[in-house]
Amino acid sequence: MSRPYVTVGLMVFLLTGCGVQSTTELPPGSSVRAAGPSPEVTVAGTVATGLDVPWGIAFLPDGSALVSERETARLLRIGDGPTRTVAEVAGVVARGEGGLLGIAFTNDQLYAYYTARDDNRVVRMTWKDDVLGAAEPVLTGIPKAGIHNGGRISFGPDGMLYIATGDAGVAETAQDPASLAGKILRIRPDGSIPPDNPFPGSPVFSTGHRNVQGLAFDSRNQLWASEFGQSDVDELNLITAGSNYGWPECEGACGRDPYIDPFVQWQPTSTASPSGIAILDDYAYVASLRGQVVFEVALDDSGATSRLALGDLGRLRTIVAAPDGTLWLSTSNTDGRGDPRSGDDRILQLAVTPQP
Repeated sequence: MSRPYVTVGLMVFLLTGCGVQSTTELPPGSSVRAAGPSPEVTVAGTVATGLDVPWGIAFLPDGSALVSERETARLLRIGDGPTRTVAEVAGVVARGEGGLLGIAFTNDQLYAYYTARDDNRVVRMTWKDDVLGAAEPVLTGIPKAGIHNGGRISFGPDGMLYIATGDAGVAETAQDPASLAGKILRIRPDGSIPPDNPFPGSPVFSTGHRNVQGLAFDSRNQLWASEFGQSDVDELNLITAGSNYGWPECEGACGRDPYIDPFVQWQPTSTASPSGIAILDDYAYVASLRGQVVFEVALDDSGATSRLALGDLGRLRTIVAAPDGTLWLSTSNTDGRGDPRSGDDRILQLAVTPQP
């Protein structure tokens, strides 16, 4: 089914800083609210430097955070003094885009998505007295490869764990309901399958994804996901249960049933390659790797999209909403595809000031 999307091209950004609208209907049961005036976003300071391909950020109850490093498999604690290693996750096999990827924290448990010898998997570790316990498998058997491993995980307002996977370089798996590749998955915290999942007995929540690396929920508890295109179109999608987002039948908007079109699409992919997402006051902030900017997207009917002027930071991997109302943003210039700046890789703090 087609739906509203904004196509954002290089020339559009250079001339106007925002996108153009093509209007169709929303998927059944979904909604997009009106956002307020665009807030001002500025770099407020540096949280940490000298990191080695930071990937996931998960906040702890005291406001500090754990950070995963893709290559080293280390979990670092930052924000409450000097950066320090709290654990090294056993069994991580870092190759290509694989390694220790997304993390999420809830109820004294840290969940981690990582590439192992034979698969991608999700594990959980108990956090007690500032010490992480041994990893317990929660979901295994997610296809792995040197590319397209997905890796973002996030707990939803419903208490379920949402897991973004990639097609592992085999595009057809995204349309295969029996495969965990090219999907967004939904499971209980213990790894069991919720009875209200759209496909009975399956963790699959949505299909037709190439490589999702951003997940975030808005004020209406709606799930949004960013997705890497192949060579032409990157996507920001509003995710609904049981929907099919088209890959590899189409890249970007299909304009036909049963596929859901993007809310925003960036064209060509050299202008974006979107990774992490954070949502504040119904604005989505999307970190981009090749684009080397943060995009601000109004989650209203306009889908107005602009590039934030944050300076020359290079490749940007992860952006998250911090408990104090700021955003934390990580660079990814040490990942073998970037040009490291002094102090890289870094985590920066962004101040977000609402406008009257």
